[in-house]
Amino acid sequence: MSRIAGVRASIRSFLRTLVGLSGVERILISVAALVLSIVVGFFIILVSGRIAECSTAAWTMPVTGLGFCYDPFEVYFVLFNGALGEPFYTWEPALLNPEWLPFTFTWLGLMPGWTPFNSSLALTMSETTLLVFTGLSVAVAFRAGLFNIGTQGQLVVGALLTALVVVALAPFFPENRLGGAALIAIGIAAGALGGGFWGAIPGALKAYADANEVITTIMLNFIAANVAYVLVLEVFRDEGTSVVATARIPEHAQINPWFFPGTGDFAELALLIGVVVVVGLYVLLEHTSFGYDLRVSGIQPLAAEYGGVDSKLTTVRAMTLSGALGGIGGALWVLMAEGRWIESVPDLGFDGIAVSILAGNNPLGVIPAAGLFGVLKGGALEIGFQTDVPTELVAVLRGLIILFVAMPEFFRMVGTYVDIEEPDAGAGPGAGGGPGADPAAAADDGGETDA
Repeated sequence: MSRIAGVRASIRSFLRTLVGLSGVERILISVAALVLSIVVGFFIILVSGRIAECSTAAWTMPVTGLGFCYDPFEVYFVLFNGALGEPFYTWEPALLNPEWLPFTFTWLGLMPGWTPFNSSLALTMSETTLLVFTGLSVAVAFRAGLFNIGTQGQLVVGALLTALVVVALAPFFPENRLGGAALIAIGIAAGALGGGFWGAIPGALKAYADANEVITTIMLNFIAANVAYVLVLEVFRDEGTSVVATARIPEHAQINPWFFPGTGDFAELALLIGVVVVVGLYVLLEHTSFGYDLRVSGIQPLAAEYGGVDSKLTTVRAMTLSGALGGIGGALWVLMAEGRWIESVPDLGFDGIAVSILAGNNPLGVIPAAGLFGVLKGGALEIGFQTDVPTELVAVLRGLIILFVAMPEFFRMVGTYVDIEEPDAGAGPGAGGGPGADPAAAADDGGETDA
């Protein structure tokens, strides 16, 4: 028993250390985790390149002379450089790389004629923008102590309702900028309404039937995907198309880019909307009574009840808001990237879970977290185009980076929701989550640890 107690004490100490980290320390840990993931991935590429069969080695290890079918330096260079539209190119000046050097030094230069407004960077920014909303969706639920695994289903419902509403109302609006702006606003509102309704279902089941929200949201993902598919296939399918998709939204009702090429499926206005929502959500959570109730319910539910918070209503509201954000992500996918609802809806909702964890459930941290995911997804496509590395190996490299960078924040998040104090520290009135707990103190603590 003493050994078990020692292990528990070590775990508490570890979690306590993570929860108490400053913002600078968390950034340094994330950078170190990113570097470590690249190092581990480097060796995985080498092993895979040694096992694979090829006529010519892509990279030869200095000193040993061993040949490998995949060049790890090229893979990571293409991963990050390709996601930005290849702003850098490489060259190896002969005078600076004498033969006696054990390693070849690669020098970077700015690609002549490169512009930030390219299709590759547009694709990266498109993924980033959509992941901002799914990340916020998951973050809101986490802050309320709820695990919303159903953002994908809420995104699907929001996207479908957006497509149907905009297509149906388009004939009643003029085909100009003013009419297009009105349709875009209506489409986003429809997406929020559809996603919010789909999020409210598991929220109500959790609040009034004590149903586990993890199970209900997962099941609702399948229901949303299949119901949407059948509705479009049998009722709303566009005539003359071979795929299961709705009619296209009129050009003037789509969110079009200002500077980026249209082939990249990215519009600056959508990202601007995302930034506004991030700031607004941060203010809502940190500086309003609703945010106070939500945070207290997520950190210390018993203290919230003692303080007069209606936990059942707060649960429904939190899941509704969470679903609405996911629905807005679906609306922007339709209005900005696809121009219609189509059966191949990307798995943005599931990626949003990792984005939220990486951001520490802080709305302000969602943008850089989504940016990292956008770079990884955009760069992974470039690796497939420019190298012979299998897509499965590229997925492994992406997963490694996500795992290593997100795990410290994941354990830190766990530490904020479990009792990490010593057993005797909870004695006395007001300790832990008991009836005597101070809800204001709980809310303040939650604001610090999730900041």
